[in-house]
Amino acid sequence: MQNTTTKRKVRSVNLETFVFLAILLGGFTYVASIMGAGIMFKVIMNTAHDLLLNTVFLIMAMAVLAGALSALLSEFGVISLLNKIFAIFMKPLYGLPGASIAGAVTTYLSDNPAIISFSKDKSFTRYFKKYQVPALCNLGTSFGMGLIVTTFMISQGEKYVLPALVGNIGAIIGSIISVRIMLHFTKKYYKDEIDNTSLEIENSKIEEYREIRDGSIFQRVLDAILEGGKSGVELGLAIIPGVLIVCTLVMLLTFGPSIDPNTGKEVYTGAAYEGIALLPVIGKKLNFILEPLFGFTSAQAIAFPITSLGAVGAAMSLVPQFIKDNVITPNDIAVFTAMGMCWSGYLSTHVGMMDALNARGLTSKAIISHTIGGIIAGVSSHFIFMLIS
Repeated sequence: MQNTTTKRKVRSVNLETFVFLAILLGGFTYVASIMGAGIMFKVIMNTAHDLLLNTVFLIMAMAVLAGALSALLSEFGVISLLNKIFAIFMKPLYGLPGASIAGAVTTYLSDNPAIISFSKDKSFTRYFKKYQVPALCNLGTSFGMGLIVTTFMISQGEKYVLPALVGNIGAIIGSIISVRIMLHFTKKYYKDEIDNTSLEIENSKIEEYREIRDGSIFQRVLDAILEGGKSGVELGLAIIPGVLIVCTLVMLLTFGPSIDPNTGKEVYTGAAYEGIALLPVIGKKLNFILEPLFGFTSAQAIAFPITSLGAVGAAMSLVPQFIKDNVITPNDIAVFTAMGMCWSGYLSTHVGMMDALNARGLTSKAIISHTIGGIIAGVSSHFIFMLIS
């Protein structure tokens, strides 16, 4: 799979040119009518700048460390061991080799893009068939920031310990659904290679042995750390366009104006992450569907999963106020944990992650698969919590 998109020739100016202009100008006009044109562009630039400094570079640092760890695990056979131990679970549940558990654990301890460092390590990907590699995006995202989300929910009070644990179970169920749907698409995409029996034989032989670097143990450790960290730097550069463009748009539609500390009123200042809060409004309109699915008792609760689409860290900041206002229940915490983990800002990271996986053409499929997986995660946690409580 090449990293560039296939292009074809069409007429220089056709109907889609005018449709695109209408949508683009209409969108900008609508946002500008709420925020003001000058403020709108200032917010867009400030948000993109802040994402670059505080999100992309954070992800890059995380990817460097995860890449180094991945290379060490591969160099000394830990990935091979995990592949043998967990194959009995991962293959029937996810349709992935046992080695994929290492990526899931790493993203649970860190964030979504940490899985990419593993995918760049040939000693890790040798356990995967080509059609399975793009599904790592969905697997990693399903557990992104899992430890942080879980501990945050538990820290809100003793009665939220069980809901947070139930949310983890829901996230696992959602991850299985997401990965399985994604594999359905990738099998069609790489159909010629799946039908190639010579590749099957080659993969089975590869699993019997692993390659190691030359030199002493100290030299091997040093080389693995440096080479693995280098792949993290490459990842950090690869995800910049996707994170800045997609996440800026999501933030613009998710958040509202700032609060003036002097008057307590909402006001647009042009600061990063201000927006028109369109997504929460849409969520309230859909509350008649969402309440029976997730058990939400307040329309405000839908703001958490919607915000999680762009950034679960931002979504978590909503919880203390929800608890203070008494608008959420322990059931909501279970659903928040499941959907926060499973979605964990996938709309703002999937584009960059799929690009880094050299599977840009499957980006829309990955997003569709993960949207369904996140919904299933929330619904599952709701009904599981109802059963045990």
